[in-house]
Amino acid sequence: MPREPILEVESLIKDYGPVRALDGVSFAVSEGEMFGLLGPNGAGKTTLLSIISCLIRSTSGRATLFGKELSPNNRLIRQQIGIVPQESALYDDLSARENLSFFGKLYGMGGASLRKRIDDVLQAIGLADRATRRVGTFSGGMKRRLNLGVAIIHEPRLLLLDEPTTGVDPQSRNHLFDEIRRINQAGMAIIYTSHYVSEVESLCNRVAIMDHGRLIACDELDVLMQHLQSVIRFRVTPDPTPLVSRLVTRDDIVVRTTEDNAIEIECNEIKTTLIQVMTLLNELQLGLVSLETEEPSLEHVFLHLTGKALRD
Repeated sequence: MPREPILEVESLIKDYGPVRALDGVSFAVSEGEMFGLLGPNGAGKTTLLSIISCLIRSTSGRATLFGKELSPNNRLIRQQIGIVPQESALYDDLSARENLSFFGKLYGMGGASLRKRIDDVLQAIGLADRATRRVGTFSGGMKRRLNLGVAIIHEPRLLLLDEPTTGVDPQSRNHLFDEIRRINQAGMAIIYTSHYVSEVESLCNRVAIMDHGRLIACDELDVLMQHLQSVIRFRVTPDPTPLVSRLVTRDDIVVRTTEDNAIEIECNEIKTTLIQVMTLLNELQLGLVSLETEEPSLEHVFLHLTGKALRD
């Protein structure tokens, strides 16, 4: 059964003078969902997250969390949101424990319950053995992990992750992924924004793609992949003509030959098509010289929809 949305974004528009940063963005996120947000620089992602996190107002449209409008004045609903910004939001002169305590108290926490929560978070982010060390001595990866800890200290219902692995070493990245998956499986809804398409593809169930302030696609990963077909590229010997003649009669695939005499097939069902090609090769007594396949990825879909690399 589909879960009810907790975050609803409806026709958001944000203008900065003559510049329209958001142009009618609408989507919803359900409780416990891992929602990916992709777009090239300047697409409007940061503006969108700033509105959802109650930092700025939209020009028109609305965003609500549990039916409550998200606005800079609504302090109560802001307590349901955790944010990991692109830049470090920590106090270098304080220890990891002191940073967590400070931010916990900002959310009204205190006493034994806060101390217990700090211990749990330090353990979860792998910094329990560095709890009393000054944050200024931490590596970039350790700071990013502590940034996550600060964002979840108050156990928010919605977590916004804005480029959470920037400047992070592979070991810290894996630790972050493990903790992100754990809190998501425990029921926390997450919006994950990253320049690394592979991260979004591996973590998120549903993905939105933005460009020029608009949402140009938003769907489950497998549905987004249907924007592109798989490709089978191969060479045969001695003469591919009989095989090509048989293949071009089919209406479920696209067949073409390349300048270097290879055959390319675009198809929806790559495994089924491969079996059928092999059967034809045996029937026509042709030898397979080379074979490679290319299946759609989220990065391919992104490039197809936006026509540009993610870091443009």
